[in-house]
Amino acid sequence: AACALNGAGNAASLYYRFAAAELADDAFRPKAISLVLAGGVVAAIAGPELSKLSRDLLAPHLFAGTYLVGALLPVIAMAFVAFVSFGDVKPKDEPKEEPSGRRLGEIVRQPAYLASVAAAICGYAVMAFVMTAAPLAVLACDYGYDDAAVVIEWHVLGMFAPAFFTGHLIARFGVVRIMLAGCLLLLLAVGINLSGVQLANFWTALVSLGVGWNFLYVGATTLLTRTYTPAERARAQGFNEFLVFGCAAIASFSAGAVQNLLGWTAVNVIAALPILLALGAVSVLLSRGFDKSH
Repeated sequence: AACALNGAGNAASLYYRFAAAELADDAFRPKAISLVLAGGVVAAIAGPELSKLSRDLLAPHLFAGTYLVGALLPVIAMAFVAFVSFGDVKPKDEPKEEPSGRRLGEIVRQPAYLASVAAAICGYAVMAFVMTAAPLAVLACDYGYDDAAVVIEWHVLGMFAPAFFTGHLIARFGVVRIMLAGCLLLLLAVGINLSGVQLANFWTALVSLGVGWNFLYVGATTLLTRTYTPAERARAQGFNEFLVFGCAAIASFSAGAVQNLLGWTAVNVIAALPILLALGAVSVLLSRGFDKSH
């Protein structure tokens, strides 16, 4: 029940990136999306450190203190949000009722929409799958809890630190090329994981996994915003979120079982399959000159 509530809150907060995109003009949109995610840099450092400091806070109940600290963090966020005020972003002469736009099936059949959803699913599901199994694999290799925490800390830093410049890279090189780079970074992470089980392997692979996720997630969100009109955004965004996070949930649920039953090598071999599919979808857009035409 607690995880379900936490997930619902997280799902709502992920829509902040769409809010930023809708308030920004076309040129600034990738940067706006990227900067929203840049707040995760604080989480990358504070999250694991708070976990280490609070896990024995209510001993002998291990990690009860961590949940207590976790309950205080949304209260801090609420204090900040309470002072945020958005003005009227719609022109005064805009009609109250907008055209309904295209049906969902027509929106989904667009190559750009399909590629953006495939890339986002790949980025999030692969990241969740490997990240969830990684601490278990670290412990299974006889490293300590603190070692696992440091690996995840650097992984989360890899996820969010690039957000300060991902938008600039998209503006310079094009969204499709950045998504392609994200796919290649995910493949690199899998390759490093398969090459050994030293702490250096876990560390470098999880950093590469994080950066690859960032490129794919920011790029896919930017690409998605180009596939629908304002009247269509609710159904287009909602269906995207349903698919992406539905697949991410399945990946998270299955990661521990795969690691326990089949091992770390199997985790990474399985992760490579959706990466190759996303790589193919993004490559099709690149071959069609999508960046040049948009």
